[in-house]
Amino acid sequence: MRKWKKHGTRTTLHYDPQALNNSYRQRPGLLWGRRLTIFRTSISFAIPLLWDWLTGSLQKNQPQRALQLRQILTQLGPTFIKLGQILSCRPDIIPPIYIEELGLLQDQLPSFPNAIAYELIAAELGQTPDRIYAELSEDPVAAASFGQVYKGKLKTGETVAIKVQRPGLRSSISLDLYILRQIAAWAQKYISFIHSDLVALIDKLASRLFAELDYINEGRNAERFGKLYANKNNIIVPRIYWEYTGQRVLTMEWIAGVKLTEIEKLNSRRFDGIHFVNLGYNCSVRQLLESGFFHADPHPGNLLATPEGKLAYIDFGMMSFVSAEYRYSFIESIMHILTGDFEGLAQDYVKLGFLPPETDLSFLVPELADIFSRVLTASVTEFGINSVIKKLSPLIYKHPFSLPTYYLLIFRSLATLEGVAIAVNPDLKPFGQIYPYIAQRLLTDKKLTSCLQELLWENRKIRWELLEVLLSQMRDSPEWNLRTVLTGSLEFLYSNQGTPVRRALVDEIVTGTESLLVNGFEEVTAKIGLVLASNPGNWQYINKEMLQKLQSQIVEVTNLDRQEALAIIELFGKPKMQNLVGELLEKVGQRVRDRVKFNIVGLLEAGNSKIATLRPL
Repeated sequence: MRKWKKHGTRTTLHYDPQALNNSYRQRPGLLWGRRLTIFRTSISFAIPLLWDWLTGSLQKNQPQRALQLRQILTQLGPTFIKLGQILSCRPDIIPPIYIEELGLLQDQLPSFPNAIAYELIAAELGQTPDRIYAELSEDPVAAASFGQVYKGKLKTGETVAIKVQRPGLRSSISLDLYILRQIAAWAQKYISFIHSDLVALIDKLASRLFAELDYINEGRNAERFGKLYANKNNIIVPRIYWEYTGQRVLTMEWIAGVKLTEIEKLNSRRFDGIHFVNLGYNCSVRQLLESGFFHADPHPGNLLATPEGKLAYIDFGMMSFVSAEYRYSFIESIMHILTGDFEGLAQDYVKLGFLPPETDLSFLVPELADIFSRVLTASVTEFGINSVIKKLSPLIYKHPFSLPTYYLLIFRSLATLEGVAIAVNPDLKPFGQIYPYIAQRLLTDKKLTSCLQELLWENRKIRWELLEVLLSQMRDSPEWNLRTVLTGSLEFLYSNQGTPVRRALVDEIVTGTESLLVNGFEEVTAKIGLVLASNPGNWQYINKEMLQKLQSQIVEVTNLDRQEALAIIELFGKPKMQNLVGELLEKVGQRVRDRVKFNIVGLLEAGNSKIATLRPL
């Protein structure tokens, strides 16, 4: 029924559809019993839905049917609850009203008896609970569809949380997954309007559920997450006590705190809810866009605010991973949204594999502009992740979108935080939260040079307005580091993609320097009554107003402390910086020589003219 895979000195549970098939083909009684239960429960939903279709009232009765579906999935148990939660992130499969209703699914179930939990601890760890724990709470402090949690204390004095899996859970989930896979294969073959790969969807769900069933895997997830994000932005990850952990029992450090969903408790203890929501958003963005290893189910009940002002993650059963290629494409797509480049955004969707290459994007671009035009200034109540899903749903039905699971899990991750944000800070601007981090990455990550060049270089000109915004946003990043930014910017200017930007920037600076020198020289000559000739040739136009704005931004950004001053001094020791200064001096020198040569002639002509007028008659 299941296949075990060696991992170090311990084994991990591994989903194998062929093994399930071999097992259940030999147990027809068990199989048909569960099929009949699913069928009887589901028919109460299917018949009214069919009647709605026959009477033309599908649209009218959607809210009622969505509620009914949520109730049925809850009744069918843990597997179907998890399936519903996954479906709540699939606008390419179900209508928006169902997405909203399934988003309310909770995986809380009544606790099971302590005696059964104690027996399972003894079977899994080889010792009775009283020989392992000095204390154990009389009742579970939490109960969910997969297990329940006790508070305890080790013999060595550490306070711990003990997570115990429900008895028989693996068998029931394996059976449900086998049946669901059969149903998906049949529907995919015989229902013409189904275009998604339902079998692949079930296999993805099964892999995630099997991973979540394995508490050894959850412990490893917690340790990996802790190495990546602990000590960053005040994130706490509980310690795992491996000597008291098995596949169905997990013992980890007890974290004292208040759930982010408990708004009244947060307020009564004078916790800053806005601070914790901001921490959650910033951490989620880094998870998605730095290592790609991210928490795919940050249920608000699994996020704790600690008295020290730190945010604790306490559940690591459902994690996911995004490859580097897709992370960088995702950053580019966010930047195109923030800068209003919706043609670039449509191209991103092709690059990410959401749309086939032959898609006609001319019709999609104005629709994307209509959806995303106000995102930067919109609050979470006006335009959050759930709003994005609702607005994208009609496009997904209209165009041949195929959304990968990781993208939908990202939506789910951010949507969960959004629910907390609405409760504690309805004025939060989600995309505004992301912008400083994205700006920082663009100016410091070598792999984003193409995107930065595309943004800053348009029609052979520098987009000064965008550069000003990037500098402003970058200053607000919690990861702001002047040394990193300066070094990254210099690397960009001397990259293949940055070369045209560097040349244009040098020309702009040289023109500005020349303008200052000429203005000063003209003031001096004017005082002695000489008027110089006009500028020779077609001198390059400089956006003085924009340079003044950038100058003020740079002054603000580089409000230097000792370390930042040292960073600038170090920068001038780098060969590329010396090359840049050399380029500037050479071009300024050339311009000054040309200007002086031109104006000497003018001075001589003006001087001769003045002398002639002074001769006595």
